[in-house]
Amino acid sequence: QVQLVESGGGLVQAGGSLRLSCAASGRTFSSYAMGWFRQAPGKEREFVARIRWRDGTTYYADFVKGRFTISRDYAKNTVYLQMNNLKPEDTSVYYCAAGPGGVTTGAYEYLYWGQGTQVTVSS
Repeated sequence: QVQLVESGGGLVQAGGSLRLSCAASGRTFSSYAMGWFRQAPGKEREFVARIRWRDGTTYYADFVKGRFTISRDYAKNTVYLQMNNLKPEDTSVYYCAAGPGGVTTGAYEYLYWGQGTQVTVSS
C-alpha cells in the first residue's frame, strides 16, 4: 500500500522559511516523479514543483522559481520542499504526489497523494 506522508507545515511570517517533507513508502519509486501541489480555499489545486527520483531533474511553477527548492533523499525515500521568502499568497494546503516519471504539471497525471499539510503565511 502506497503512502505519502507530508510534514513540516505551520505558521510563518512573510519573508520566513519552511521546509516540507514527504515520506514515501509502499513501493519502489525509482521510476517515478514526485510533485508538490497546493490548494487554497475556493481555488483549484495548482502545481508547485516536481522532481524525478532517478536523475533528480526538477521543474518549477513560475511563481516559485528562485524561492522554492525541491529535493530528494534517495536513501530515506523522502522528498523535500524548501520554501524561502514566503508570501501571504503562498498560504495553502500543500500536497505531495507521486506519478510515473513522465508526469509534468497536471494533477490528473499523479497516481498517489498525501493528506496535505497546512502552510499559513502572515503579513
